[in-house]
Amino acid sequence: MYTLSESECRSLDIATRREWILTNGLGGFASGTASGINTRRYHGLLVAAIHPPADRMVVLAAMDAFVKSGEESYGVSSNQYPGTIFPEGFQYLRFFSANDQVVSRHDVKGMVVERRVRLLQGENTVEIEYVNVGEKAFELSLRPLVCHKPYHQNFREQAGYPQHQDFQTDKTSVDHNGINLTLSHVGARREPIQGWYFRFEHAREEERGLDPRDDLFCPCELSYRLLPGESATVIANVENSGARTSKAALTGANVSAPQSERSHSDVSETLVSDGAAELLKQAAKKFLVETDKRATIIAGYPWFTDWGRDTMIALPGICLHTGNIEIAKRILRDYATQTFQGLIPNRFAEAGETPDYNTVDGTLWYANAIYKTLQAEWDEEFAREMFEVLKQIYTWHKSGTLFGIRMDPADGLLTQGERGLQLTWMDAKIGDWVVTPRHGKPVEINGLWINMLRILEWLATELKHDAKEFSDAASRAELCFDLRFFHEHRGFYADTIDPLDVSLRPNQVIPMALPFGPAKGDKAKRALDVVTKELLTPKGLRTLGPNENGYCSRYEGPLPKMDSAYHQGTAWPWLLGSYATALVKVNDDKEGARQALGSAIEMLSEYGIGGIAEVYDANAPQRPNGCPWQAWSVGEILRAMIEIEKAPGTEPGA
Repeated sequence: MYTLSESECRSLDIATRREWILTNGLGGFASGTASGINTRRYHGLLVAAIHPPADRMVVLAAMDAFVKSGEESYGVSSNQYPGTIFPEGFQYLRFFSANDQVVSRHDVKGMVVERRVRLLQGENTVEIEYVNVGEKAFELSLRPLVCHKPYHQNFREQAGYPQHQDFQTDKTSVDHNGINLTLSHVGARREPIQGWYFRFEHAREEERGLDPRDDLFCPCELSYRLLPGESATVIANVENSGARTSKAALTGANVSAPQSERSHSDVSETLVSDGAAELLKQAAKKFLVETDKRATIIAGYPWFTDWGRDTMIALPGICLHTGNIEIAKRILRDYATQTFQGLIPNRFAEAGETPDYNTVDGTLWYANAIYKTLQAEWDEEFAREMFEVLKQIYTWHKSGTLFGIRMDPADGLLTQGERGLQLTWMDAKIGDWVVTPRHGKPVEINGLWINMLRILEWLATELKHDAKEFSDAASRAELCFDLRFFHEHRGFYADTIDPLDVSLRPNQVIPMALPFGPAKGDKAKRALDVVTKELLTPKGLRTLGPNENGYCSRYEGPLPKMDSAYHQGTAWPWLLGSYATALVKVNDDKEGARQALGSAIEMLSEYGIGGIAEVYDANAPQRPNGCPWQAWSVGEILRAMIEIEKAPGTEPGA
């Protein structure tokens, strides 16, 4: 459990910068800030996955709440409007915690109300409970603030919204464009107060240079009289074809019992005693999705869906080290059905569009995920299935596939790239400008290519097939990698060859860390020393050396400015996984690896609570930014944290 102390609760800046999220295993979520102010257009008490795991829609954005004793009424919720905050519930916040439920406690002149938010698994259903935990009775007034907006968009007052409302006993429904939001409110006195609330302001969107304003609609006001110990519950539900329908949501019954709370001091001791690995395992659960259609890993919340590259990088940590091996196999099988000309999708498109295949490394990480899964638990049937898939992938890569991806017959290395495209993980693009094109033969791509060839050799041997072609191809590529990538003058591996780019970047740690990575020996030691001195930070590896042209120390400003700094210095936590693994494989330095991962607990609580950020500033003070809950940040740090404790040499590629 993560908590804010009373002093942190009293700081509007701290409480507003700490974001929380609950996920439902479908791609839907509830999210907000500790202060109660929605600072992103993605925040909401119910963001439903209409066609899981994608097509998300904000339907219940917020709930204005007031407590009253006598003639005085006080707000215990908060919204940001231009130049003002109303209500000012942040002033009365005394306790906040987030785990499987989110608890906010407000104390207003002896009226103590605790809001508990719980999200049901496998359903687009949120339960919002208000409990009188004080010794003084009060009136509670709630005003649901609703909309029907795709979560990447803004919402404005519009004629004809909503298309239909239905008022039944203990239930209110708001229907628009076939999406029906049901509010169950057993025991409430409902007042027919309806109308628009205008110009909610989302500060984080304004920072990103995006439209920061929304309008929201209030369908009714709900009132309760709460004696000490009594509670009032509102359950919001959206049905869809990919999720179960909650009977409890339709009847208004309690669907999950509130968890017992622990004091802040108890929680602090628990965070220390549980260890970072256990906290990371809890964080990993947020990203797993199973629907009627497929299993997958959400790349990050609140704005990413499932991306092939991210899924395959994150899979060992998110699935295998949390005991979800069967889900890992389902994910890998599901992606196998979507391969096209030897490539897995980089992005499953929403709303029935054609998937994107514009990645060179996603498919190579896919091979690595297959190997890791079979190492975690040998399954011969699964191995035979994946061997056939990987052979097809190899054939396409050998002869040539989309986007110029092909094995160069001159040296056996993998080349790729077309004008105007960005195919590696450094994929920022602003208009027609590809910030880091990395055409030709990138270092990590060829580390992954060789790794896949060795995996094919290993699988062929295990399944008693002829492995010679894969063995020969791997040996040739390894020799050329060793001869061509290391730059003697600079003392590290070139970022790309053909054309040559010797900018200092962190991609070289990946071929050091992979199970069958080709970067090893004295060259790898020298390169790793440079990476440690120039790129390592407590929160991730810098994406460009500080002395290189184009280095950006801060990740801030509107989106175009942030995109230009995305891979030009900005530190990425996910790279710590490969770095820590490389320290053990190349230098046999477990203690250094542990130290490199030592900021994990801090990162889990300083931005997206219970998650690790996508990026940090390159220079101190390193502020977190980007996506607050990033799957590969959690997955790779968890994977490395567990694997470095194993004795060296346990893997065939070690």
